[in-house]
Parts: sequence; structure tokens; C-alpha cells
Amino acid sequence: MVNRLWTMDIIKKMNIYDILKQRIVILDGAMGTMIQRHKLEEVDFRNEALANHTYPLKGNNDLLSITRPEIIKGIHRLYFEAGADIVETNTFSGTTIAQADYHLEHLVDDINFYSAKIAREVADEMTAKEPHKPRFVAGAMGPTNRTLSISPDVNDPGYRATTFDELVKAYKQQAIKLIEGGVDILLIETIFDTLNAKAALYAVDEVFEEIGKHYPVMISGTITDASGRTLSGQTTEAFLISMQHAPLMSIGLNCALGASALRPYLQVMATHSPFFVSAYPNAGLPNEFGQYDESPAAMAKQVEEFCKEGLVNILGGCCGTTPDHIKAIADMAAGYEPRVIASGL
Repeated sequence: MVNRLWTMDIIKKMNIYDILKQRIVILDGAMGTMIQRHKLEEVDFRNEALANHTYPLKGNNDLLSITRPEIIKGIHRLYFEAGADIVETNTFSGTTIAQADYHLEHLVDDINFYSAKIAREVADEMTAKEPHKPRFVAGAMGPTNRTLSISPDVNDPGYRATTFDELVKAYKQQAIKLIEGGVDILLIETIFDTLNAKAALYAVDEVFEEIGKHYPVMISGTITDASGRTLSGQTTEAFLISMQHAPLMSIGLNCALGASALRPYLQVMATHSPFFVSAYPNAGLPNEFGQYDESPAAMAKQVEEFCKEGLVNILGGCCGTTPDHIKAIADMAAGYEPRVIASGL
């Protein structure tokens, strides 16, 4: 696994651990929510090279880093201006496995490289303006649309839509290009199947060993319903235990639930985690139209409970959140101390 001395060299260079010990670090909000505001059509997802691509591309948001980079760059800038310390690259579906739905496996390298490059440029621009507040880029590595632990066929419980080796290969390709594009951190997020997360961790560790350099790694799982379990059936504590073998920068929870519903599971994470803890919930639950109605003020009031209880080190937003939500959260969090790790790092 990752050599801790090498990890600390990277940490000192970036100073991200020192910042995490000093204050609550703010993560950005939803990329998809902001993209929806632009009301894009099929043509926006295409460029000259994709003009005759046979399959529909609308909705493939990662592709916009190539076809409409100015939109993605603008979204990153809005989140930084709202108070975010870290923005996530536009690569939630940036694996060959996820891009297979659009028959765009051949563009995965470009999607990840240019998404990272765009975010890096904005982060450096903002850091130059405010050197006292360095900005960071997290390479977003989503869960893919396949699971290793559950069969998609109720008539064949032993069937799997992918293999561990296939996931490792896909995640490794993504991680390499995110690093080449300039990310500071790798964020394996919205994990609903711990075995998928283990494949991602195995992949990034291989990359680190090959390049001789290690980057901070964040893991964020998702609790899918009121049962308090991931889709593959693990409790929050079981998920944490399953991930503790890796020298992570942080572990936490995101998506699926709003802040109030997430709180009891975050308490478990904060009580037992030897790492920094992150939380970026949705802006409440979606309405009948799939939209999120929770206002920035209402969400900030709910996540304030996380801060009052000393549960978090990293705080942001997921589905339905906007720069206004992030500003409200950042302004509120500035008045609280970060969670203290008992064992230290």
C-alpha cells in the first residue's frame, strides 16, 4: 500500500493536511445541477470530431470538458468564488465502463486530462488572486454504473456485469490522466459498493507505485435509504472498517440523503474514523419532478449541526447544491473548529 513517508512529502508540499487541522475545508457543490442551468442540447455535446457520432450524447456531462470547456471552467470559478477550497473535476463518469453507454471509450483519456487541466487552471488563477487561500483540485472518480457485489439479473444471482480486474483497469486509466492533468487529490466518491471502491484503491495504488509519487486520497460512500446501509448492504461502520486498510486523507459520506437524514450515519463515521471526515449531502430530497428545493439558508442550518458536534473536516454539497449553497455553508463553517482526530496524523 501507499508509503506513509512519501504521502507526507506530498502533504507538506501541498499543505492540505495543515489546512485541514486548522479549519473546516469547503468542497464544491453539484456540477450536474449547474450544467442543467445552461439548458444544453445535443449539439452542445458534440464538436467537429463527434459531428457524425451515431449515438446520442446529450446528458454525457463529462464530455463537455472537451466540447464546451468554457461552461465547465465557469462553474469551477463560481464555486471557488463562493468559498470552496476544493473543486472536483468534471469526471464522475470518466471511465471506459461508464462511457461505454455512449460508445465513447476512446475519449476517456481526453475527458480526464482536459477536465483536470480546466480545473487546475481555475484553481491556480484563484490562488494567485488570494495566496492566503490556496485552492485545490480533486480528481472525481465515480462508482461507475456497474456493481461487483450484486447481480443485475434477479434470475441469475451469480452473474456480474463486470469483474474486479476490469474495474481496476478502468480506474487506473482514469487516475493516470487525472494526475497528468494536474489534480492534487484523488476522490473516489458516491460509493454504493465497497468492492468497487477496493478496485479503485487498488488501481490508484498501482499508479502511485509506477510513477513513484503518492497523492492524498479521499473516499466517500453513499447511504442509499433509511436503513443506513450502502446498496451492497454494508452499514456505515462496516464500510469504514472495509476501507481502513488504506492510508486515506479522508473518508465520509455524500449524496442520496439530505443533511438531516445523513447526520446519524456521519456521527458513526466521525466516532470511529482514524482519518479526516467529509460530508457533502444533497440539498434535501428530490421533489416529484426530480428537483431539489432546499434553500441555501435551510441547508446551511442543517449542516451546522455537523459543525456544532465536531463531526467534519471537509464540508460541501452534492445533488441540487449551487454556489449559493456553498457560500452559505462556507460562511457558517468559518465560525466552527474542525473535527479533531484523536490518533493524529
